[in-house]
Amino acid sequence: MSTQEPAATATEPLHAGHHGRDHDHDHDHDDGAGDDGGRPAGRWSLGDDGIVGAALITAAFVGVLLLREPIAALLDRPGIATWSTVFVALVVQAVPFLVFGVLLSALLVVYVPQRWITAAVPRRSVPAIGVAGLSGAVLPGCECASVPLAAGLVRRGVHQAAALAFLLSAPAINPVVLVATAVAFPGRPEVVLARFVASLTVAVVVALVWLRFGTPGLLRLPERDDDEDQPRFTRFRGALQHDMLHAGGFLVLGAAIAATVNVAVPTRWIDALADNLWLSVLAMALLAVAVAICSEADAFVAASFAPLPMPALLAFMVVGPAVDVKLVAMQAGWFGRRFAARFAPLTFVVAVLAALVVGVVLL
Repeated sequence: MSTQEPAATATEPLHAGHHGRDHDHDHDHDDGAGDDGGRPAGRWSLGDDGIVGAALITAAFVGVLLLREPIAALLDRPGIATWSTVFVALVVQAVPFLVFGVLLSALLVVYVPQRWITAAVPRRSVPAIGVAGLSGAVLPGCECASVPLAAGLVRRGVHQAAALAFLLSAPAINPVVLVATAVAFPGRPEVVLARFVASLTVAVVVALVWLRFGTPGLLRLPERDDDEDQPRFTRFRGALQHDMLHAGGFLVLGAAIAATVNVAVPTRWIDALADNLWLSVLAMALLAVAVAICSEADAFVAASFAPLPMPALLAFMVVGPAVDVKLVAMQAGWFGRRFAARFAPLTFVVAVLAALVVGVVLL
């Protein structure tokens, strides 16, 4: 198996599906032209996305009309009303930052030549790690974009450890994320500072550990980028669509979980968790790994868990952009499963400790 296959798997929603649909589309036209084995021209099947989509939307609309009274009665219940209020508030607050962050990320990946970034990174490994980590503060990029961008930096000669520092810092300390954090925690600039310091610490420390103890050759790259030969606008549109669908879906999931916790979890459970700093930090860190919310929106979800200690909320915001289920899958696809099996646990441990220490000191 070539090293290209994992990359295609990790980025399948971007381009692999487009080629497959184009091929099937051509094949359907050939069959409909009169071949005995194909379906007759002018007929439709369940495989026609437009027809099926329209049918599903129509059915859903009719169902809502028929069930409007039971649905209205259900929404009038206090618990459901509270849930919907929290859910909608979280999504509405986060969506503008999510859209802006994804847009900037797609522009960075497609239109900013990686040689510009490469030229700004020193050749010596340790200074390169510092520069690459700090560059995340001025080069916005969500988690989905940071992995292929880091791979491109390694391919262009940047030291692996420096590329990993950029991979961890770009989604965590870029301007969009910091502004979103300030909006989610109004009047608390120390939260923004704590997030910046803890996330930058994670990027630099993990990179230095990897530089010292990482196995050379464990990180392997795809042979080439699948979409390098496509027009820039096509790549931009694909990156934008991919990131919005994935990040938006995880945002909805995270907001739903936060709203459910607000309504369904007894207050005494939250109070018990709040009384134990270590347990609350670990619980929020594990939640960040599982929920995988885009970094431009995670501060709003974290703020909804206000009864918990601030270091626990900081752990949610620091761990999520560094290591979650989505990132681990992408790293395994781009860099290999053996790499991800070592890099992800290292990142998780450093992120939890950094959030705990910085949270206690600054918050």
